[in-house]
Amino acid sequence: MSLAEDLACLDELHRQGGLSDEEFAQAKAKVLSRGEAPVRHDATIVHALNGLRRSRSDRWLGGVCGGVAQMTGVAAWIWRVSFALLTLCAGSGLLVYLLLWIFVPEEPVVTMTPRQLGS
Repeated sequence: MSLAEDLACLDELHRQGGLSDEEFAQAKAKVLSRGEAPVRHDATIVHALNGLRRSRSDRWLGGVCGGVAQMTGVAAWIWRVSFALLTLCAGSGLLVYLLLWIFVPEEPVVTMTPRQLGS
């Protein structure tokens, strides 16, 4: 049944006295919530990727591995080894690293005012 048909059936039951006002409201809410668009997990992935920043503190070259490590929770040395191994495989690691270095922005510089330092 479609959403409109389900609501029409509920309304008919309510008018005939088969459902109380409270039961009708609960059933209608249940039908309407079922008609909502499903939650997309793609949005969380996109949000996480938009939060990717190159690290200023954990870096050897461009801070790419440190930034990816902060985002994923995997140690930076594992990312460094992964990029090195991928570089040995037809240079794909070097290409990916360079692209990330170019297109991923660096994390912002954190500056503290004298008030924040407690002065």
